[in-house]
Amino acid sequence: HWVDTRGLSDAALAERIRADAVDILIDLGGHTANNRLGVFARKPAPVSVSWMGYGYTTGLSAIDYFLSDAIMAPAGSEHLFAEQVWRLSAPAGVYRPRAGMGEVSALPALERGYVTFGTLSRGVRINHRVVRAWSALLARLPGSRLVVDSKDFVSEPAQRGLRERFAAHGIGAERLEIGYHSPPWEVLRGLDIGLDCFPHNSGTTLLESLYLGVPFITLAGRPSVGRAGATVLHGVGHPEWVADSEEQYVDKALDLASDLGRLASIRAGLRDALESGPWCDEAG
Repeated sequence: HWVDTRGLSDAALAERIRADAVDILIDLGGHTANNRLGVFARKPAPVSVSWMGYGYTTGLSAIDYFLSDAIMAPAGSEHLFAEQVWRLSAPAGVYRPRAGMGEVSALPALERGYVTFGTLSRGVRINHRVVRAWSALLARLPGSRLVVDSKDFVSEPAQRGLRERFAAHGIGAERLEIGYHSPPWEVLRGLDIGLDCFPHNSGTTLLESLYLGVPFITLAGRPSVGRAGATVLHGVGHPEWVADSEEQYVDKALDLASDLGRLASIRAGLRDALESGPWCDEAG
């Protein structure tokens, strides 16, 4: 049963929700574009929950619960939320692979002779700390490459700007592959190791990476989006890829890259680990 709410004011939509006697109202947008937090502020349902699409507190006391888990919103982080944190025993989300993603490929480094790191994250997440850590990683592993593939880098000026930021850390343009491809499946298949951004982690692209056999390193920070990568990795049984500092982040990436035989074995098993775990347990 669907109700088209486009064109309804916040007040009119709140009245419609009351008229329909909705018991539990769930927000999926938070403060993202075209959100309806003005409706939630009117408290049109007895219970309201914020979940999934935004990842941070809404700041609204009118919303009762923030649905999360013990990794994204650990004990002691309650002061960061206007809502009461409702922690599930499993990740507070599920993943269904898109059609046409294809199979897991062989490890690219075995054929190329060098390791390719990469990300599909949005440009706004690639801040100075991220560039610094990625530059340190490339400097410590001569011959390695970095792929940055995102719609934010479709233009040459955007690509040039990112190359200049890496150049400031001594990383030449020949080590970088910056652009945008849609769908990105072949780009992902070309990566050996994924790199998450911080303090704002990536989201769906992390799960897509795992589905195509690409492990990634993340840095766990401020709840809750700063710990999204950590909750993804805990859900597939690899908390050892979660770093607590920039230095540890680089060290963990280098450790993964140090044994290509082990990395190839990890790649071959990641899809099964994802599909058999809580992230793909839609019924649960």
